[in-house]
Amino acid sequence: MKILGLDSSGLVASVAVVEDDNLLAEYTVNYKKTHSQTLLPMLDEIARMIDLDLQDIDAIAIAGGPGSFTGLRIGSATAKGLGFALEKPLVQIPTVDGLAYNLYGCRDMVCPLMDARRNQTYTGLYEFTRKGMEVLTPQCAIGIDGIVEDINGKNRPVIFLGDGVPVFRSFIEENCKVPFSFAPAHLNKQRAAAVAALGLVYCREGRTQTAAGHVPDYLRLSQAERERLERA
Repeated sequence: MKILGLDSSGLVASVAVVEDDNLLAEYTVNYKKTHSQTLLPMLDEIARMIDLDLQDIDAIAIAGGPGSFTGLRIGSATAKGLGFALEKPLVQIPTVDGLAYNLYGCRDMVCPLMDARRNQTYTGLYEFTRKGMEVLTPQCAIGIDGIVEDINGKNRPVIFLGDGVPVFRSFIEENCKVPFSFAPAHLNKQRAAAVAALGLVYCREGRTQTAAGHVPDYLRLSQAERERLERA
């Protein structure tokens, strides 16, 4: 089974192709360009390098949110367009789950942190067992104090990753009461390889959707919507 993975939910733009237990290609960029400039050219380059006929893929795994509203819309539109054109199913991967999957096999709890602004984070808590990845706290939008309190209550070592780490690092160092560490550079951001690999698991379980049925999961209202409600 061959899965195309896409992730434009945060600062990183990433495209990957996974076939069964093999990562055939991955193209990841974390630089000052918009995802609309990078995502499709990266896919074209991967397809050229590995002689990929997109008709040969079985499904398209997409990081479906939460994350940057603009980034999610770009990724969603790309995945839906490919799904319609190729008549392939989509596999929606919760962004925080995909981020946690980077650290598959870690013995500690895994806590992804995405910067959601206003001292909020998109986060969750995960562990890896013989069954695979287990969700301890489902992905959510919460204050950094809330997730650290949850971690302290579980009284287990934890490893943090994600673009929220630099933002919340000082708070973690001052308030986290359990042993903690931070993931290294090659594992601490979104990667389409993790999205594709987790998408392969979901696809085998039948957890797919049509291109028409795919809708990003923003988890919270946009700033414009919040301001409109405040004025009302």
